[in-house]
Amino acid sequence: MNRLLAWPVAVAVVMLPGCHTKDQPSRGSSVTHEQEMTAEPSGATVVEVPLAARSGSALTGRAVLTEQRDGVHVVVEVAGISPGKHGTHIHEDPDCSAPDAKSAGAHYNPEGHPHGLPSSDARHIGDLGNLVVGEDGEGRLDVVAPRASLRVGDPRSFVDRSIVVHAEPDDGSQPDGAAGARIGCGEIRRDGRAVDLSR
Repeated sequence: MNRLLAWPVAVAVVMLPGCHTKDQPSRGSSVTHEQEMTAEPSGATVVEVPLAARSGSALTGRAVLTEQRDGVHVVVEVAGISPGKHGTHIHEDPDCSAPDAKSAGAHYNPEGHPHGLPSSDARHIGDLGNLVVGEDGEGRLDVVAPRASLRVGDPRSFVDRSIVVHAEPDDGSQPDGAAGARIGCGEIRRDGRAVDLSR
């Protein structure tokens, strides 16, 4: 996974026409990890988001969000943080500028549900659960957010929001899972602007 550390800090939003298809591996061949992180179904909307370190952390990483029929598929990969579980959420505002990422606002919750883990039917639409990090400081989260979209104008869209990784586990408690400091943040932008938050 170390190759993600060399990625440029940029945000790309891909609006693919329905007739577009990517080259698919032949039957019986294996799909590489890089293909898995970037592949999308024909006609899908894909948003790639770099994550910037916040609250004094050394986090690096990225998120890839893909709209699909049952919601938004979110894959997050990080490196450089402590082993264990780290709460990960979609937050209201596309603003990671504050050193502690508090500028990202609260959890995104357009439906007015209580906070919860992915195992809960009723939860914030932006509650993604916990990213699990190994002893090497590298971790991955792969989850689908039901009912969410990447469509502009949809009240449940993740576009023009932010994705935040926290220092502690999300324990499912109210009001926000007690996940601690915001150690990584990425702005989910629809216009493809590069956002350099590394300085």
